[in-house]
Amino acid sequence: MSAVSDSPLIRPLLENWRLIDLPDCWLVAGALAQTVWNRRFGMDPAHGIADIDIVYFDATDLSERAEARHAARIRAAFSALPAWIDVKNQARVHLWYGDRFGFDIEAYDSVSEAITTFPTTATAFGIRPTGEGFECDAPFGLADLLNAVVRPNKTQVSREAYENKVERWKTLWPDLTVIGWDG
Repeated sequence: MSAVSDSPLIRPLLENWRLIDLPDCWLVAGALAQTVWNRRFGMDPAHGIADIDIVYFDATDLSERAEARHAARIRAAFSALPAWIDVKNQARVHLWYGDRFGFDIEAYDSVSEAITTFPTTATAFGIRPTGEGFECDAPFGLADLLNAVVRPNKTQVSREAYENKVERWKTLWPDLTVIGWDG
């Protein structure tokens, strides 16, 4: 995971994690996988990374306002980073998911449960700093991530959403091994 800890996009977040100060907070998904792919394929560490996902779990405040306030605070703290920082309370995803993706989901019980529903096995991954290094949550393991294999996690993603994501990624990382929806 040295690709992640060495990344000029990710390292400042990890080194200053205390500034994020959210319950059950994790750095997750695309930016992590894309950082690993960039190292594997010899690309610039920031190549293709449009945003950085930070997720947390706070069932005591499901308001959009609180989530937006946290997001604004974190973006301000890390304003020097050249990528959008997306901050989402996983305890409230069920409140907006149906409007955005066309079908309702049950409320998550934790960030770990949310990670199990991320659209690909390679991006169903989260890390957070600990006193001894990093804690990792990778429900499908790390093999697909480290081997640059994109495989659908059909738990929640639609075929269309998966194929759109894969199409974009293949233009940015043409050497990815993509497992088709029916594969």
